[in-house]
Amino acid sequence: MISKILGLATLMLFFSCIKETKDVQKNVTHYSIKQFMDNESVYGGSFSADNNNVLVSSNLSGIFNVYSIPASGGEITPITSSDSTSIFSTSYFPNDNRILFSTDGNGNEITHLYVKQLDGSVQDLTPGENAKSSFYGWSGDEKYFYFGSNKRDPNYFDVYKLAIDDYTTTMIYQNNDGMEFSGISNDENFIALSKSINTNDYDLFIYNVKTKEINKINDHLSANMAQDFSEDNSTFYYTTDDGGEFSYLMAYDLQSKEKKKVMEKAWDISGISFTSKGSYMVVYVNEDGRNAVEVLDSKTMKPINLPDFKDSSITNIRFSKDEKWMCMYVGGTNKPSDLYTYNLETKEQHKLTNVLNDAINIDDLVTAKVIRYKSFDGTEIPAIYYAPHHASKDNQVPAMVWVHGGPGGQSRQQFSALIQYLVNHGYAILAVNNRGSSGYGKTFYKMDDKNHGEKDLKDCIEGKNWLAKQSEIDGNKIGILGGSYGGFMTMAALTSTPEEFKVGVNLFGVTNWMRTLKSIPPYWEAYRTSLYLELGDPFTADSVRLKRISPLFHADKVTKPLIVLQGSQDPRVLQIESDEIVEAVRKNNVPVDYVLFEDEGHGFRKKENQMEAYSRILKFLDTYLKNEPESTDTALK
Repeated sequence: MISKILGLATLMLFFSCIKETKDVQKNVTHYSIKQFMDNESVYGGSFSADNNNVLVSSNLSGIFNVYSIPASGGEITPITSSDSTSIFSTSYFPNDNRILFSTDGNGNEITHLYVKQLDGSVQDLTPGENAKSSFYGWSGDEKYFYFGSNKRDPNYFDVYKLAIDDYTTTMIYQNNDGMEFSGISNDENFIALSKSINTNDYDLFIYNVKTKEINKINDHLSANMAQDFSEDNSTFYYTTDDGGEFSYLMAYDLQSKEKKKVMEKAWDISGISFTSKGSYMVVYVNEDGRNAVEVLDSKTMKPINLPDFKDSSITNIRFSKDEKWMCMYVGGTNKPSDLYTYNLETKEQHKLTNVLNDAINIDDLVTAKVIRYKSFDGTEIPAIYYAPHHASKDNQVPAMVWVHGGPGGQSRQQFSALIQYLVNHGYAILAVNNRGSSGYGKTFYKMDDKNHGEKDLKDCIEGKNWLAKQSEIDGNKIGILGGSYGGFMTMAALTSTPEEFKVGVNLFGVTNWMRTLKSIPPYWEAYRTSLYLELGDPFTADSVRLKRISPLFHADKVTKPLIVLQGSQDPRVLQIESDEIVEAVRKNNVPVDYVLFEDEGHGFRKKENQMEAYSRILKFLDTYLKNEPESTDTALK
């Protein structure tokens, strides 16, 4: 889905520019793409019922599979062994070692839920060729889990509960109105529902299961987002920015229907959740593109002490069912996140993973800096800047403006293998959070509505101009790169401002907005109106503007080298979007490289494909931006 991504610098760093003159250049080892992709990605963190093991997803085998790791550290054990499509862990069952996981068809996003039984057999719990299912959580009595499925109506997701003894299902909410499930109370009396109004606004409702009554909670449309129910079933929590720029936490009394503000920060509170017994509230704050995590005692609302990881940050936390253990992901812009466990009673801490390849010296990687610059109209634009260690006034380097996905996404202070790979090979990266990006207040967020490819593009051009002023940057060698919405911005730059950037890297970017908006999958029906409000309705007079900003219809303007990368299974940006732009630009006698993966969807999950994609990008940049004959990365030869 083209969506406002979710998809989270304790202090705001205001820099009008960063100029670093390096008197002594650092000697840095240049690593191959194979060495970078020998890093491991790990997600999840469900504790087994006895707290002895943690369930995770890892691409250790080259694609994602499910693994278990002893909670106190030890050897990782594979649970699944797919060699074709990625499989992602969901959870251990509450009281035994059965395992719930999900997978789709090589990126087509038609996910099913599966159970791996104690005898090792696997069963599809949500069958149906075109039915998409999503896990919603375990019931309070631990006899069921909740899930959403569009098997009845392809356009909407009904809510079901599935008995974990015999796997029978019961519908508990039939969704006829385009609602989105947003939580359920432990006693099953109340279901939180959201209805998308536009890409940043939801109406929030509480559905009484017994009386079938639905009550609307919010008074205004203002970034309302459902969060969680209290453990005692008395209160529903949600975030909103009503009356302010940033989202704060509200509590809604389910009996009296009274509302009160609970917590407010200087940035968006992006999420909260309660632990299973309700003893702790985990709070996530989006501080300048960085996840800031707090764990509060629910009674006192005071933060508990967490381990100190010095120059790394805790980015995510999960608790065991008995609240005695925590899983913590810890990382930074220069290091991928490792998984730790922490025993709250003994204060013992265990590092479960070492995801950075041992062959890579972390000192050779770059810690990003948050900078800000003024755009064409005076709007302050935040960005995240990566400069190679060897870059200096006497050793200037080429650079790329990096544009995030979305629209409405955010470039964040987190590790990116592709960014570090390019920086390690001599390219500075400026990840621009152009107007319309999330995380910087609702005024900034709405500044690109029905203005995509125009003022937001000018923000990217001003980012290029900022780069060109830095003493360590060769101002004549700056390109633009992005995926999805960022891919559209790449093509918008090459078509509407063809002399601004020297090269373009388009990863599965939209090139024909009318086709993309008309081909929204049925299971996004609840968001269709929201997307049309922000981007434009292709069935109305908005189509005139949508055609005007669609790069495909201006491909004759492209004069700079281009590389396009696409997954053929992509349901969000169809392959034809890339096929047609490549064909059209090649008519200009412009160098065009096209990399198509038959077994990928929206984004590339398989290590083999990531290696191919990233190495092709580097070779392209070395040839057409750095003007070297070919990449020095010989890992694939």
